[in-house]
Amino acid sequence: MTEERDDLVVLVDENGEEVEFEHLDTIELNGSEYVVLLPYEQEDDGSGMEEVVILKIERNEDGDDSFLTIEDDDELDAVFEQFKIRMEEEFEFLDN
Repeated sequence: MTEERDDLVVLVDENGEEVEFEHLDTIELNGSEYVVLLPYEQEDDGSGMEEVVILKIERNEDGDDSFLTIEDDDELDAVFEQFKIRMEEEFEFLDN
C-alpha cells in the first residue's frame, strides 16, 4: 500500500521526467517567496550530505504557482543562509 504524503511535490525536469521532492520549507525574503525541496528517495552517494533544491516562486494572475531556477548566486546564497537559520531554530532541541 502506498503512503500518501502531502509534503511531496512533483516537478517535471528538462527531460520531461517527473521527479518527486519533499517540501522542506517556504521562505519569504526581500519581497520574494522561495521553496526549499529535497529530492525524494535520493540516492546515497556515501558522503552523508543531502542536496536541497531552492526555487523562486512566481504566481500568475490566476494565482497558479511556477517554480523558477535562481540564476543569481548572491540571491541563492541569501535564501540558503535563511533556510539554515530556520532549520537550526526548528531543530535546536536536538542539541540538548
